[in-house]
Amino acid sequence: MQILLNDSAYEPQKIIGVGRNYDAHIKEMRAVPTGEPVLFIKPPTALSSITETITIPTGFGSVHHEVELAVLISRGGASISEAAAMEHIGGYGLALDLTLRDLQSAAKKKGLPWAVAKGFDGACPISPRFVDKSTVKDVHHLDMALTVNGEVRQRGNTGQMIFRLPFLIAFISRFFTLHAGDVILTGTPSGVGPLRPGDKLSMELEDIGRAETRVAGRE
Repeated sequence: MQILLNDSAYEPQKIIGVGRNYDAHIKEMRAVPTGEPVLFIKPPTALSSITETITIPTGFGSVHHEVELAVLISRGGASISEAAAMEHIGGYGLALDLTLRDLQSAAKKKGLPWAVAKGFDGACPISPRFVDKSTVKDVHHLDMALTVNGEVRQRGNTGQMIFRLPFLIAFISRFFTLHAGDVILTGTPSGVGPLRPGDKLSMELEDIGRAETRVAGRE
């Protein structure tokens, strides 16, 4: 899937997710703060358009929604400094980090990796067109919300992030060389929950955009 920004099209090589970046979500998941970002990878095959029908697997337990601010890298680099980090951002979008929660929980209990729970096909519905960073007044103070069938499930503000973008980019680029087109998912506020085929979703991120879609199932 290509991501459009202004007159350019980007093809992400990787999607880097940041876990445990909102205190309320850490508490609802009964997780433990780590003192540094928790990172995971989604492959490009996880990408789908957030404006089109979201198809979720139905034979592997619960699939949870996690609404997030997505960051598009337009200038690559490794070991990027915090001072220069924002220069590597091209724009922002709206994303869902879909999680096979039952598979993830089972893997965690066994001390096993949970790549399947985060990286399955279609696990990252995302804005097909991002907004230029210059149009966003303060990326660290944006309201976001997600409703399912008219019920508000998630509501938060990017100001609640534990780790802000300059630190995240510097930290991530110590381990993963960033390329133009790569996407960073910045974490989710509390209120995550299951999706079911037939659900109607509405998502909104201040200054970034709004999307409405439906959920379908696949075996």
